[in-house]
Amino acid sequence: MSKTMDRLAKMGIIPVVVLNDVKDAAPLAEALCEGGLPCAEVTFRTDAAEESIRIMTREYPDMLVGAGTVLTTEQADRAIDAGAKFVVAPGLNKKVVKYVLKQGIPMTPGVQTPSEIEKALSLGLDVVKFFPAEPSGGLKMIKAVAAAYVNVKFMPTGGINAENVREYLAWEKIFACGGSWMVKGDMIKAGEFEKIKGLVKEAAGIVKEIRG
Repeated sequence: MSKTMDRLAKMGIIPVVVLNDVKDAAPLAEALCEGGLPCAEVTFRTDAAEESIRIMTREYPDMLVGAGTVLTTEQADRAIDAGAKFVVAPGLNKKVVKYVLKQGIPMTPGVQTPSEIEKALSLGLDVVKFFPAEPSGGLKMIKAVAAAYVNVKFMPTGGINAENVREYLAWEKIFACGGSWMVKGDMIKAGEFEKIKGLVKEAAGIVKEIRG
């Protein structure tokens, strides 16, 4: 599990993807890989999510593909069976976290409060998703909460964009940032994969600029 988490941390920015049509999975994966961020959190909010993960992991085996918005153990089973290498959730469901970790797959649940962070710690986690980041106070809020938890790192998601991501990435307790600005649904639907690749290159460049 630590190897997967190390790779995600090095990515710095994890594209959060909503796929409504499986035909878009392969060209999107290609755009992400060629753009310099060979990873994706495919949200389990659509009927196409499971098969999209399967296609992406099969056609781009070196890519790090995970499942997001996983709310149940049944969804976790489907995601892992499709090839998901990591699992993300908007909130912290102890049953789901324990189940995913038992499968040997890293999971990053969403938190906002000290109590939720302590629940995550009790489950053996040291990386949590802070969601929704910007509406919940952004980096200022994360820094305030994190002060009491010296070994916890955060993956802020929600409202992260090309304008504010530098500030997040520059802080040592930010594990990585989840963002969708470079993989917006309307661009995917329109087949604008060259545009997506360009935005992904810019995002990868920001990570290199800030983290070297």
